[in-house]
Amino acid sequence: MKLNSYLLAISIFLISCRENKELKPADHSLVGTWQLVKATTIEKGDTSVIDFTSNQSFIKIINNTHFAFLQHDLQKGKDSAVFVSGGGRYSLHNDKYTEQLDYCTARKWEGNTFSFTVAFKGDTLIQQGQEQVEQAGVNRVMVEKYVRVK
Repeated sequence: MKLNSYLLAISIFLISCRENKELKPADHSLVGTWQLVKATTIEKGDTSVIDFTSNQSFIKIINNTHFAFLQHDLQKGKDSAVFVSGGGRYSLHNDKYTEQLDYCTARKWEGNTFSFTVAFKGDTLIQQGQEQVEQAGVNRVMVEKYVRVK
């Protein structure tokens, strides 16, 4: 009985591995892992620029149907520990990229939809749009510059 259960589990595992190999990548350049290098925020007439190459790191991982992001400080929590993550579904129509944030460590952001315009320049992705989260008191324009992680 245990041997049969073991063989069944192995068979299911091997079949699922074979099926994953047959998945075709999306027909667009968005799929992959992206490292945020710079974010410009415009809120209430004030502009701020954050360099994401020195004190913190932020990556966005995008597959055919979903996205996820991870952010953390690079001082390993010595000054102030930062960890933010989230993800959900997305759609892409021409240059219109829309995220449905289903999960987020900042819970007030969950359930919100964010629409952006995306542009590609080689291995660089520029994402621009409005972030509006009434529950968190956020209403700002974001311009983010990512580079593809190889």
